[in-house]
Amino acid sequence: MYVLIACEFSGVIRDAFTARGHEAFSCDLLPSETPGNHIRGDVRTIMRYSYKWDLMIAHPPCTHLAVSGARWFKEKQKEQVEALDFVRFLMGMSIPKIAIENPISIISSRIRKPDQIIQPWQFGHGETKSTCLWLKGLPKLEATEIVSGREQRIHRMPPGPDRWKERSRTFAGIAKAMAEQWGYNADVTRLSR
Repeated sequence: MYVLIACEFSGVIRDAFTARGHEAFSCDLLPSETPGNHIRGDVRTIMRYSYKWDLMIAHPPCTHLAVSGARWFKEKQKEQVEALDFVRFLMGMSIPKIAIENPISIISSRIRKPDQIIQPWQFGHGETKSTCLWLKGLPKLEATEIVSGREQRIHRMPPGPDRWKERSRTFAGIAKAMAEQWGYNADVTRLSR
């Protein structure tokens, strides 16, 4: 399959799909932290001039969407409108399989409820971080390794210049589950092109 991981600079999900034989690309305004297929730029521009994607997993920036920042909502209404418009753009892409990932956010009340809420501890990481998934043409992710420990490391991360990067990074166990469960027909799709 041709897989686009939109708004991903870490390469974690891209690499999980690549390891399973897919043509996977990450796309972000930032350079990739790891070597691999990476398109640096705005996904809105790239979508006009690139592959016919089979699957897109998108991580729209949550700065103006996440309810964890609700105390600032009144001061950033314009930014919220723009962020929600970006989410609608991603959801409306003519790609057969789409997953939009975000924390608990206003997407739920302003666009629609998520299809699923997952936790890292369902995929081998002893942490909590409620992650919403809005799905199109994809099944819900099934837990792969339920573990104990369940600490709030991400929530309690100390302030710092890279805190936002660490908080936005996808857990490897979740990335692996996405690649295994949503990328099941790599060879069939690739041979048909």
